Amino acid sequence: MTSAQVKTDDTPEEGYERGLGSRQVQMIAIGGAVGVGLFLGAGANIAKAGPSLIFMYALAGVIIFFIMRALGELLLYRPVSGSFAEYSREFLGPFFGYFTAWTYWLMWVVTGMAELTAAAIYVNYWFPAVSQWVTALAFLVILFVANLISVKLFGEIEFWFSMVKVTALIGMIVIGLGVLTFGFSSAGDTASVANLWQFDGFFPKGIGSSLMTLQGVMFAYLAVELVGVTAGESENPEKTLPKAINTLPWRIALFYVGALTVILCVVKWTEFAPGVSPFVEAFAKIGIPAGAGIVNFVVLTAALSSCNSGMYSTGRMLRTLADNGEAPKVFSRLSASKTPATGITISVAFMGIGVVLNYVVPEKAFGYVTSVATAAGIWTWLMILISHVLYRRAVDAGRLPASSFPAPGGAKFSYVAIAFLLFVTGLIAYDPDSRVCLYVMAGWTVALIGGWIALKVRDPQVTERCEPEFEKVG
Repeated sequence: MTSAQVKTDDTPEEGYERGLGSRQVQMIAIGGAVGVGLFLGAGANIAKAGPSLIFMYALAGVIIFFIMRALGELLLYRPVSGSFAEYSREFLGPFFGYFTAWTYWLMWVVTGMAELTAAAIYVNYWFPAVSQWVTALAFLVILFVANLISVKLFGEIEFWFSMVKVTALIGMIVIGLGVLTFGFSSAGDTASVANLWQFDGFFPKGIGSSLMTLQGVMFAYLAVELVGVTAGESENPEKTLPKAINTLPWRIALFYVGALTVILCVVKWTEFAPGVSPFVEAFAKIGIPAGAGIVNFVVLTAALSSCNSGMYSTGRMLRTLADNGEAPKVFSRLSASKTPATGITISVAFMGIGVVLNYVVPEKAFGYVTSVATAAGIWTWLMILISHVLYRRAVDAGRLPASSFPAPGGAKFSYVAIAFLLFVTGLIAYDPDSRVCLYVMAGWTVALIGGWIALKVRDPQVTERCEPEFEKVG
């Protein structure tokens, strides 16, 4: 019996409230493509790569679209809240489902730490005397309470957070184009499309230096896969999920490539520095009254939005693990409001480590956690792609039904994306500043293998509950 046969009958509701409407799922998808990696992390990457960062975002954006179309095909084959962890379990075996779910949980816990750090940095713009850890703790508690109340409240908060980000980014692009076209403000005297190449060229520090920014670029795209986790709580996943995924290319083109192109035309790349949002810096130079403060508020909402999403997804992943006997059963319980309250609470407690980091090493906290989150995210994306390849093989062999949302080119682009992610992993290993995350992931892997062995001793059937697709294909 395959895991698909086991799961099909009990996955339509899974006990969750289908409280996320089309409006909210669409905005969650849009907001997932716009986060602190762009708003804050782009400053350091511009300093490393100059205008070529635009090309890096475009290149990575194409790969992200391949990943999301692969996920979309799987989601419409079998929409479940466990999403890619469930597909890893079905197509690669129980251990990979267990490993992917726990690693995705780690990714969001660590991303939550990064977002809390970023939010605290943004608040320091207005209140420099307030310690980063105090602000981080306050935001952690507020979002925690909101996530416990109901999925509808989560969806509504995420909708408005995303609305602020999207509206502001469009406004930034329009104002930047206005500066370029009409030359108003002091920035208009030097604003020019030629800024993209006249300061030591489009690749001012060489292609190698530009490629080394891919780690930070990929971190900026973390969360696009969150739309898959919403499948079990979407009112009409067959309609809303394809629409959310198919609009990804224009979101990337507008919010990443478009916004960065305009910013780097308005202000030459040599004026940006690590640790400072290029958007805040650009509006400060344009000289619009309160402009920098407004942009700072927008990037603050971006950080809180991502942290909010992290709390949502970690609770769901812990419940998936508990339902499969791979985490304490207490995590499978739903509260009266049909939220996995226990899982959310434990996840928030671990996110609190970010508050400690902001107290101990406030200047390094962001860099530490983003590298670990990126490594965990790459693993998640690889599992989506490999599961998709194996699913297409099973469909071609007549063992599984075809999805109503097939990825263009079948599995071909999944192979391309797999090769790209392995290349980025190699870059991470090459960079002495980022390879620490691989050490963390190695330790994480050892811990999970130890946990799996303990599970097998306690319940031998845990490793025998489904026949993975790769065994059938082989």
